[in-house]
Amino acid sequence: GFCATRYPVWGLNVPNTWGRARPPPGAHAAFRAPSQEAVSEFHRRALANGARDDGPPGPRQAALTTYFGAFILDLDGNKIEAVNFLREP
Repeated sequence: GFCATRYPVWGLNVPNTWGRARPPPGAHAAFRAPSQEAVSEFHRRALANGARDDGPPGPRQAALTTYFGAFILDLDGNKIEAVNFLREP
């Protein structure tokens, strides 16, 4: 099976706009969190400091695995995600 530890500790996706202006989010950064509680705390603190919600903490299905994540839009409109990979039973 697929091992979640193969995912990097962080990732950055900057979309190619082919010279056109693009509305937010401009970039998507994802950071691994040590626990589901850390994902929820990231989301709570980000909102308390002016970020906008773009997906509350909860389980998510990716192409190759399931994870627990939360999304915010920072003050510049970039999407930032905290993720914790769920352990298979």
